[in-house]
Amino acid sequence: MICNLLFLVAYASGQTTLNQSKISGIVADQVTKLPLNYVTVRLKTADGTTLKTMLTLNNGSFLFTGLKPEPYQLTLSALGYEGLEIPAEGRDTLFLQPKENGLKEVSITADRPILRQKAGKIIYDMQADPDSKNTMLLDMMRKIPYLSVDGDQNLLLKGSPDFRVFLNGKPSGMFARDLKSILKSIPASTVQSIEVMTIPSSKYDAEGLAGIINIITIKKLNNEWNGTLNLNARLPDAGTGAGSSFTFKKNKWGMSAMTGGNLNRSPELTGNAFRQTYGTNPTDLFQERNRKPKSESGYLGTELSYEIDTLNLISARFNTNGKHAEDNGFLHSTLSGAQGILQGYELAERTRANSSGLDFSADYQLGFKADKNRMLTLSYSYQNHKNDPFTEALISKVTNYPNRNFRQEQYDHTKENTIQLDFVRPHKILTVEMGVKGIFRDNKADFKVDDDPQNSDHLTYRQQVLSAYNSYQLNWNSWNLQAGLRLEHTSIDADFLSHTANVKQNYTNLFPTIMINKTLKGGNSWNAGFSQRMKRPGINRLNPFVNRLNPDFETTGNPDLRPVVVNSISLGYNSSKKLTFTAGMDYSFLNEADLPVSTFDPVRNITTKTYDNSGELAGLSSFVYLRYPLTSRLDLSMNGRAIYFWMSGEAMGQKIKARLFTYSFNLSSGYNFESGWRTSMNLNLDSRNPTGFQGTTNGMLSSSFNVSKTLIKDKLSFGAGINNPFTKFRTNETITEGPQFYQRDYSQSYFRSFSVNLNYNFGSLKGELKKNKRGIRNNDLSN
Repeated sequence: MICNLLFLVAYASGQTTLNQSKISGIVADQVTKLPLNYVTVRLKTADGTTLKTMLTLNNGSFLFTGLKPEPYQLTLSALGYEGLEIPAEGRDTLFLQPKENGLKEVSITADRPILRQKAGKIIYDMQADPDSKNTMLLDMMRKIPYLSVDGDQNLLLKGSPDFRVFLNGKPSGMFARDLKSILKSIPASTVQSIEVMTIPSSKYDAEGLAGIINIITIKKLNNEWNGTLNLNARLPDAGTGAGSSFTFKKNKWGMSAMTGGNLNRSPELTGNAFRQTYGTNPTDLFQERNRKPKSESGYLGTELSYEIDTLNLISARFNTNGKHAEDNGFLHSTLSGAQGILQGYELAERTRANSSGLDFSADYQLGFKADKNRMLTLSYSYQNHKNDPFTEALISKVTNYPNRNFRQEQYDHTKENTIQLDFVRPHKILTVEMGVKGIFRDNKADFKVDDDPQNSDHLTYRQQVLSAYNSYQLNWNSWNLQAGLRLEHTSIDADFLSHTANVKQNYTNLFPTIMINKTLKGGNSWNAGFSQRMKRPGINRLNPFVNRLNPDFETTGNPDLRPVVVNSISLGYNSSKKLTFTAGMDYSFLNEADLPVSTFDPVRNITTKTYDNSGELAGLSSFVYLRYPLTSRLDLSMNGRAIYFWMSGEAMGQKIKARLFTYSFNLSSGYNFESGWRTSMNLNLDSRNPTGFQGTTNGMLSSSFNVSKTLIKDKLSFGAGINNPFTKFRTNETITEGPQFYQRDYSQSYFRSFSVNLNYNFGSLKGELKKNKRGIRNNDLSN
């Protein structure tokens, strides 16, 4: 692979264009300045005769070679855009203007396709959705195909929490560490689009069972600078947030930044748990608890670029985030048997947790005179993350309970270095990409419990992932084919200072990917694909530290966990006419899945939850998205999924099988009044979801109603809304079953809330911020 790479670089450097000429360029949207793919480009002679025809590639580029040195004309056409015909001389970037229609006092731009589909991914245009002006990004995710948000506000991709999140095509540790809080802080108005990659190509790391979500932040292109400021508040659970983005460009220098934060103060919440055990000495455990959580979080992301000349570009990124969380709670526990109360206690708990992280990356991109789309990129990144939860527990009113007050401390520190080399060479209708990459991780964890030396230790966890990939993209008429292979070798060395059971693992995997996309007449398309992806256990699942925050329910990691490989077959269809319609099906299966396993110890009367590679999992999924303008002012959209799961695993020496049908639907509608007013409504229906082969969480029905007003056109807008006006609290229910026990856990969360939102856009920008087209994407680790 390395020899291939060096040969192609040398070959690319030595190419000439003697005795022939070529015409190349890039086609982009005049408004967003984003590249346009599948634009029909016709090359004509001076008398108007069509000589050659091709479709632009994914990066918007086209190339005609082997031409005689004479004048030519270019004709460009694409659905939803004005046609363009210009001389072919001296052209670099060509811009197409979206079509426009006028309607009395309301100026309506011709509908930008809110959804586009490419091989292996869909692109949701956030700026084409009017609700994005006064909504936070997490709430907008419910409207995007393949995505959903569960009752605990966790984002799911194809019904799974195992996926990777990028920012502008690059990985960021802040999303891996605190995704929920950051998505609640980012105003949707600062985001240009969301890319959902259900079948990522071979250039991406194989990690992330369900795929990759790429968040593209907005880059407006009018004058020299621009930005967005968003303020929001929510009651009665006292959630206050702010978010801002800023972009600046001056000559060859460019800078972009985004920042935000969240303050959360929740009133007191209640909950309870019940466990029933069977056997020779059956017992009943009942717990009542209350808690009062609060947290503060913030993030900052920056990107700098400098265009040395047309062939050399350097860029760098710096991201940081931090969070402080506190939770004060009280627990009353009673264990009963045939003879009456066997055990009882009350526990007052105080938990504090501080986490912080930063990551830095830099890229150098080299172009070639023979072809500007031919690129060699060298990249480096560094990540550093710290987390130190601390818990103090005071136990009182004890009945036959042997434990005493305790302090539980944990300190996690993660460092990561990555280096990567990529090369891309387009040739007529074929684009070849290849690269090599090395990831070097060094994780350390200290954990201890006072008066419990058996549960105190120091963990050193080192991981290396070496990989190489080769992928091909073929654009032929209306067909797009992408295929590739990725080779990854992983070595793990984990040491426990006070344990003899150290972990050493070495494994090598070859991951194939193939995607086919066919564009039909009228802009419709269908696609199909197959991929293999991997899930490596993160340090949170490997760490053997036993968490006893609730003395009757323990959780611990398993240092013997092995990686899991998932196989996925998918089929999709997309139509972007007046009715935007997307439908897809997916079948995924994996063996030796690292599913949670809960067991009951009748001697200690304790339930223990850990992870084990004894599971098997398969899912048949269907997805559908509809958006239709009922009138010029009223729009309606629906996003839904349905998944049937087959699951099995082993717990307490017994094989357990489970079958579960799940679904999630979001219905949205909005109406535009005159003078800048808009009202919108959202209705969400979610079924119960599996926690593994032993348990489920309950479903929910939620709703929201919003009103917004544009105070200054394209500048200032205000919004207000109410969520779930008919239900004050939501009860989250989790059921877990095993061979000798059955348990239910109920927790309360505020459901009804009132929100206000203020969004201000300022400045404008003339030139697009230059960015490297290749770089490090560490999407290879799951927790």
